[in-house]
Amino acid sequence: MPNFAVEHVNRVRSVVQSRNGPERLGTANRITQSWIRCLDEYRLDPGTCAEPEVVSAAELHERQERLADVQAVAKVEMANLYQQLAGSGYAIMLTDREGVLLNYFGDPAFTHAASKTGLMPGAIWSERAQGTNGMGTCLFERRPVTVHQDEHYLSRNIGLSCAAAPIFDHEGELVGVLDASGESRLAQQHTLALVSMSVQMIENRVFLHQFRHDYILRFHNRPEFVGTLSEGAIALSVTGKVLAATRCALFQLGLSDRSAIVGRDITELFNISFSGLIDSSVRKAFHPVPLYEIRNGARFFAVVYQPVSNSGARYSARLSLLPGVSAKESTPGSADTALDKLQFGDPVMSANVEKAKRVLERNVSIMLLGETGTGKEMFARAIHASSSRASRPFVAINCASIPESLIESELFGYRSGAFTGASKDGQRGKLLQANTGTLFLDEIGDMPVALQARLLRVLEEREVTPLGSEAPVKLDIRLISATHCDLPKKIILGEFREDLYYRLQGITLTLPPLRDRADRCALIRHLAAEESAEDGPVELDAGLLSLLDRQRWPGNVRQLRHLLRSMIALREDDRLTERDLPAEYCIDTLDAAPAQRVDAEPAADASLNTLESAERRALLQVLQRHDWNLSGVARELDISRNTLYRKLQRLNIKPPEKSLVH
Repeated sequence: MPNFAVEHVNRVRSVVQSRNGPERLGTANRITQSWIRCLDEYRLDPGTCAEPEVVSAAELHERQERLADVQAVAKVEMANLYQQLAGSGYAIMLTDREGVLLNYFGDPAFTHAASKTGLMPGAIWSERAQGTNGMGTCLFERRPVTVHQDEHYLSRNIGLSCAAAPIFDHEGELVGVLDASGESRLAQQHTLALVSMSVQMIENRVFLHQFRHDYILRFHNRPEFVGTLSEGAIALSVTGKVLAATRCALFQLGLSDRSAIVGRDITELFNISFSGLIDSSVRKAFHPVPLYEIRNGARFFAVVYQPVSNSGARYSARLSLLPGVSAKESTPGSADTALDKLQFGDPVMSANVEKAKRVLERNVSIMLLGETGTGKEMFARAIHASSSRASRPFVAINCASIPESLIESELFGYRSGAFTGASKDGQRGKLLQANTGTLFLDEIGDMPVALQARLLRVLEEREVTPLGSEAPVKLDIRLISATHCDLPKKIILGEFREDLYYRLQGITLTLPPLRDRADRCALIRHLAAEESAEDGPVELDAGLLSLLDRQRWPGNVRQLRHLLRSMIALREDDRLTERDLPAEYCIDTLDAAPAQRVDAEPAADASLNTLESAERRALLQVLQRHDWNLSGVARELDISRNTLYRKLQRLNIKPPEKSLVH
């Protein structure tokens, strides 16, 4: 036995014997308590050279099958965690409740050493089998632990540093342990924090999957945290009874025992009826709505997601049991989805909703076009909420609001030390945050060209490699993009990749501006009801409604919503009239004399396809801006005059009745 091993064995025996008195467990620290168990209860020799105990392949398979739901989710999180720790010599492991190692992601630099210590699928890492170690001690203590090098009981394990956290099911039962082990000489507390965060993600996703056929209330005391790692989740029956709750839900409510919440009606917890909560979530397009806890009046923000079912009949039957919901209303395909709540009779919006519903469960990218304020993000959220991914993350990123120097790290994430100023813990990018859910890229036309190539590769290969990392992570995301820009024109100007355009353009939906919508009156009433939901209903005077209906609304739905919000907040009566309009409000109605419109664009050739027609319109705009000076046009587009002549011929563009200026 090497000298270091002999010294370790002597130290273990000395420490245990010195603490082997009547008060030994009360005064000993966590590691010493474990050493005492190993020597006195398990009769383990700290210097043993016996081979690690490994279960048979058949038994390993059986144990893996028992935790199939947990494993399916854990594999994704283990891969993500491995990415964050890659290169630092760590392996990521998952055990069952008895310490049998089920799955393993190993750093190549650590794989050889790991096999010698028994870090392999099927190996038993309980305290009884391997002494004090991250996985085994975590199982015993049922809380996150770190065991660093010579804190291990067996001398053969003292080269390891372990960080482990327990995984619990919705009933509070311990089902396994997630562990990161490596040969780091420094005990890194941030590793335990990353492991604990991954466990929380696993528990949340397993919960959402197991109760996907029931209603799920997701809440937090801050609206921006609904849908994130720290949200609480409560599963509800069709009658509004609590079926189960996550650990985060209990924490949010200040409860320590699940028995205090399971079986209770939702009205015993919050100041809202079950049907009212569902209706509020749908009307708010699945944005968090405020509610108050009955016990101490604490305010929360919540969203209720409806059951996911493969059987339309079963889904309809469940919904029809709800108070105030008829069988007709609950039929899939009628107005039960968040998408259906976005249109009130306008034919263009109705067509958009129907097209979106046809591709909800298909791997088809969706591009939303429309002026600023037409509700592109709300439409994207409704697509997400109406699909089977509703309980998964929805991550929105505005490509125009993030500095160009940061957008790459925001999208793809980065490893610790990837660049100057990077967080020491690294960062999961938006793509990884949206994994299994929906990523919404707003203002995609403003994404830098260099970054467009990386995004295209990610979309084609369905995997992402964070900055500073080498190993890719598989992705499963629904992608929705939006822009108010003329992308074909940007393609011509070299500001947007044509291949990315076609990859994003599975189907294109154009949201009409508010001034063109045929359902303006119904939409105005709907938005007024939404904005007054917290304070009680308001009524719009016929004169006011007529005036609002005739506005031009250059800011579209966003402008209308903000106006209604201000009027409702400042109202003196529940009946709004023209007198409630803010003094600074500028009346600009559709029936006012419009400015004379000059359309100098020659008629397009009917033989051109959609992109060619768009290219033709964009090129005509540039030609008119340069007064048909072809040299100036060629310089702006950075092409030769010969190339420009060929474009003019291909797109059937003829100059006006005057000589071309060169």
